[in-house]
Amino acid sequence: MKKINYAIWALCLLCFITTAVQAQDDLLNELDKETKPVVFDYPAFKAMKIGNLQSTKVADGGDLYLYVSHRFGSLRDGINTFFGFDNANTKIQLVYGLWDGLQLGISRESLRKTYAASAKMSLLKQTKSFPVNVVAYGTINVNTDLTKERFPLLDERDRLSYATQLLISRRITNALSLELAPSFVRQNLVLESFQAHNQAALGIGGRLKLNKRLSVNLDYVYNFDRAKGSIYQDPFTIGLDIETGGHVFQLLFSNAQSTNEPGFISTAEGNWAKGDIFFGFNIVRVF
Repeated sequence: MKKINYAIWALCLLCFITTAVQAQDDLLNELDKETKPVVFDYPAFKAMKIGNLQSTKVADGGDLYLYVSHRFGSLRDGINTFFGFDNANTKIQLVYGLWDGLQLGISRESLRKTYAASAKMSLLKQTKSFPVNVVAYGTINVNTDLTKERFPLLDERDRLSYATQLLISRRITNALSLELAPSFVRQNLVLESFQAHNQAALGIGGRLKLNKRLSVNLDYVYNFDRAKGSIYQDPFTIGLDIETGGHVFQLLFSNAQSTNEPGFISTAEGNWAKGDIFFGFNIVRVF
């Protein structure tokens, strides 16, 4: 009888140990699943801009970018201005990644002698379980071409304009990426009666990769508050990105000469239908 009791107790102990080991394995498996790092998809865009429109790319923490942007005069002027080369708009910009997911920028654009400061923050990234990248962008511009000699009643605040954007992109395939950019622009001073101080707009952009080094980019911004009699157009830009050793060189054609958001969203002065187009490029150096 004692041997039977010992056998029963041994069997119970074996069952308990087996159950405990199995439970421990299940717990470890669950912990492995919970602690498995989130894998983000490849970025939707290689450059910080699609064309004129901001992309969802944000500088990595500690990286310093130097951007030199040129937008020449209208091609329609022909040989008289050497197809716009005599009337170039130049912008120099420094962008610094304060930390991963947040960048700050300062710039100076020769058109309207405009100084600008900007901030860009990554809010969400595309993963296997989340479909899009979401980035917030904001900028403040100072038009120093406005002077009291020309406008005696000018207030310092009249020189300011602002833009805020929510950038939403998705890498559809290895070759195709798309973006939506709900935008808001505020201009403290408007010089034309048909211009609105506050303007809502929607940007649409995309990138189609042709091979390892080349991609075609397009972006367009529809301004909901543009008056019917406005002399300005909605900006449309087409460009070619060339990747060179990890950096991107961008060639662009656009109907907007300004590269700042309040400028090209509000006052794109060219017209594609009339051949009033501006050629330009962006050069970037990372330190």
